[in-house]
Amino acid sequence: MSNNAENLKRLVKEKYGEIANQSKEVNQSSCCGTGGCCSSTDYTIFSENYTSLSGYNPDADLGLGCGIPTEFANIRKGDTVVDLGSGAGNDCFVARAIVGEEGKVIGIDFTETMIAKAKTNAEKLGFKNVQFRMGDIENMPLGGEIADVVVSNCVLNLVPDKRKAFSEIFRILKPNGHLSVSDVVITGSLPDKIKEAGEMYAGCVSGAIDKNEYLKIIKDAGFVDVEIKKDKLIDIPEEILLKYISQEELKQLKESKTGIYSITVYAAKPLCGCGCKSGCC
Repeated sequence: MSNNAENLKRLVKEKYGEIANQSKEVNQSSCCGTGGCCSSTDYTIFSENYTSLSGYNPDADLGLGCGIPTEFANIRKGDTVVDLGSGAGNDCFVARAIVGEEGKVIGIDFTETMIAKAKTNAEKLGFKNVQFRMGDIENMPLGGEIADVVVSNCVLNLVPDKRKAFSEIFRILKPNGHLSVSDVVITGSLPDKIKEAGEMYAGCVSGAIDKNEYLKIIKDAGFVDVEIKKDKLIDIPEEILLKYISQEELKQLKESKTGIYSITVYAAKPLCGCGCKSGCC
């Protein structure tokens, strides 16, 4: 791994470690999610409202998502679901409400404080079939072909090697299993000053890649039936962008028609490894 990738992972771990110790209200009342600083991006700009969903637990909701991946995940009773970047357990508990007692939910996160918070939440709820494991999405602590469904919420944009991440997702999915991931992507190009800002990376902005490139990475990993289920334009407040770029650069950014989007993508692993949907292997 390059030093740059290591530094990015260290930054994300530090920032999300701080956020894990705060409430959703504190995250939303500050503009950066890590105190009252107003010097960096707002981690809650992208978040969706979970409160009406079965299985929702407010203690697990830190307002850090950019979609509701379980909405399009076609999770069934008895399924094994893996949530990547599970945080305090929000999507895991929603998935658990669907899989029931017969199913299993595994959350993977590489931030110790998030894992501790998620385990505490699961213990309070008395869940025996929801577990949380420390691990890196680029090298998951899971065997092959164990998951019926993989979900992830505003996390894969934080992974330096996205090809490796989707390769790992493909590996842990059962044949004919599928993924449903919500993430941040862009159309056009962000200014270099934003791309190079560590806080904007941790805030899910500068780590975002081109939408078409994102979809190609999923297809290149072997997935089929790749489809964007939800696509929402995100409006980053000017006062946040102006922390990194000048007024003139902001004007140029607007004129360039660069767009920042939250998308939810569905994709399936074929029944066999050759890329076909059935019977050819």
